[in-house]
Amino acid sequence: MAKTKRIRGIMWYVMVILISMTTVFPFVWTVSTSLKSNSEILSGAMNVIPKEFTLDHYREVFATMPFLNYLKNSLILAIGGVLTNLFFGSLAGYSFGQLKFKGKKTIFLIFLASMMIPGIVTMIPTFIVLRSFPLAGGNDLMGAGGLGLINSYWAILLPGAAGAFSIFFMKQFFEQLPSELGESARIDGASEFAIFWRVYFPLAKPSLTTLGIMTFQAGWNAFMWPMIVLNSDEMKTVQVGLAAFQYNYNTNYGPLMAGTIMATLPVLILFIFAQRNYVQSMADASIK
Repeated sequence: MAKTKRIRGIMWYVMVILISMTTVFPFVWTVSTSLKSNSEILSGAMNVIPKEFTLDHYREVFATMPFLNYLKNSLILAIGGVLTNLFFGSLAGYSFGQLKFKGKKTIFLIFLASMMIPGIVTMIPTFIVLRSFPLAGGNDLMGAGGLGLINSYWAILLPGAAGAFSIFFMKQFFEQLPSELGESARIDGASEFAIFWRVYFPLAKPSLTTLGIMTFQAGWNAFMWPMIVLNSDEMKTVQVGLAAFQYNYNTNYGPLMAGTIMATLPVLILFIFAQRNYVQSMADASIK
């Protein structure tokens, strides 16, 4: 019995190690490629440790494109997406989780149904709405004559300001909190928004951290939609900018890998500093 248990333990650790190596190796290979010379990259050698370390690819990234501007745009859009989703998602989640009103279940089911619609299906209608936005981007009152909100930060922030997933995620948290907290505040004369903001919202820190990380990662890694609505070079995000290293059926792997590493760092740093709350929120969700 003890021998069988020991064998199972060994097999478990071997499997975990293999899965970990499979997960980590692409990142290690990306770092390695970014530090290799072009000749070594094109030689097809499978060595992980470069024969000759070089930072030329990192210099080339900044020399051939406004990479810092791309980073700035991605940071603005990612942080903006986090703030809007945390606020509006929490506000709607609180309404569905704690308040009672007519049609609550029906409206919530509509939100859930919208999560099942592929984003690519709504891209064209959303683009038309943004382009025809009245009195914006050269448009007249009827939404004609200009670009509307296209080629602006609003083209990214507005469509995703209150995602259905954010509402669903926060609703699951708020409905677990005791309604007596809100009742006590109402007796003291607090408004409904004050109850949300001063009583329930501060209790949602672990869930807000988790949602914030997930929203930041999604916004930072977004490619298709920013590529469609952000046309000018000064408005490009880092993910769209990196695609410039792939051209004419050819890929400049060195700078592409170097840019990828630098684009990965913000999300990696965010998770390192927030991982405690992230893991705690996941543990709480599994218990509930």
